[in-house]
Amino acid sequence: MFGYSDRLAALREAVQRFVEEEAIPRECPALAHDLDALETTTRRLRAKAMEAGIYGPQLPVAWGGLGLSWRDRSVILEEAGRSFLAPLAMNCAPPDQPNMINLLTEGSPAQQQRYLAPLARGETRSCFAMTEPEPGAGSDPSMLQTVATRCPGGWAITGRKWFISGAIGASFALVLAKTGDGATLFIVDADNPGYRVLRNIASIDGFQIGGHGEIELKDCVVGHDAVLGEVGKGFACAQTRLEPARLSHCMRFIGRASRAMALAQDYANRRNSFGQPLAQLQQVQAMVADSHIDLHAARLMTWHAAAKLDANESVQHESAMVKVFVSEAVGRVVDRAAQIMGALGMSEDSPVSMILREARPLRVYDGASEVHRSTLARRVLKESLRP
Repeated sequence: MFGYSDRLAALREAVQRFVEEEAIPRECPALAHDLDALETTTRRLRAKAMEAGIYGPQLPVAWGGLGLSWRDRSVILEEAGRSFLAPLAMNCAPPDQPNMINLLTEGSPAQQQRYLAPLARGETRSCFAMTEPEPGAGSDPSMLQTVATRCPGGWAITGRKWFISGAIGASFALVLAKTGDGATLFIVDADNPGYRVLRNIASIDGFQIGGHGEIELKDCVVGHDAVLGEVGKGFACAQTRLEPARLSHCMRFIGRASRAMALAQDYANRRNSFGQPLAQLQQVQAMVADSHIDLHAARLMTWHAAAKLDANESVQHESAMVKVFVSEAVGRVVDRAAQIMGALGMSEDSPVSMILREARPLRVYDGASEVHRSTLARRVLKESLRP
């Protein structure tokens, strides 16, 4: 019905086995916020993912990946997303996964060999530096304060970035800065003397490899060859990663929410209260039913956008709708799962509490729901789009 490839069923089974036998058994609350331990665990699992033939589902075969279509990818990323660790092990987690898209579409051959090749092999990590402290860029990228000025041999970048996912230990950053011709995207090596990671900002989510860093760029000099894409085309370049990145986020979190509900269903079937299993209580049944409705709708919206990407059609409108609906739907599902499980759902004896913490930021990351709603409405009203 959705045009999946013939190899998808076997690949999905392989990912399921990997998640159940390798990734989930290595999950533990102690890994959350322990960046060194998370890095070590990811490296070990990455070797196993390569052995299992499930590594790099989003990467072209020429770059060591599986070369999956977006439709196949939507199924595989959902399966991987059931675990906190599997997307990291399979090298299909943010920010590296969308950064690879930028390097594939905008990078020069030299940039691809220097930055994309080791990133695709899992030897390095990267980050995407756009968000800034007040009054800088956040949900409104036009408020960009970081500036790049021309200097002999290249550019000097000055500014501050924060909440930069993956920044701790990243080998390079894609940095968005203002230039005289508009915003421009630069590749900046982490060992550049003008680039400094100030701190890791503790956050509600615990399994972000490389944490969320604050970065200072002070007279950070880069060569002309550090420009990714074209000078002045930084916003357009960033957009090529953001739309598919949003969809990939949704795919992974549909998997995570479905895992939470599966755990809640199992608990409801075996836990007795008021003389009967929780599963026989109508309020619990309603929460389970509503969650399956949310997940079904979330999948269909995501699959439709994936099919449009495969057809090389714009998903500017659809990606915003999917991001809003799915981020809020998975939040509802995980919240219900935690409620069904009561105190257990709030504790670290169950992964549901961490899934709840991981799901909440999805309504903010890659554009807050409120911003997407406003953008959608303006586009609809301006273009008189029919509902």
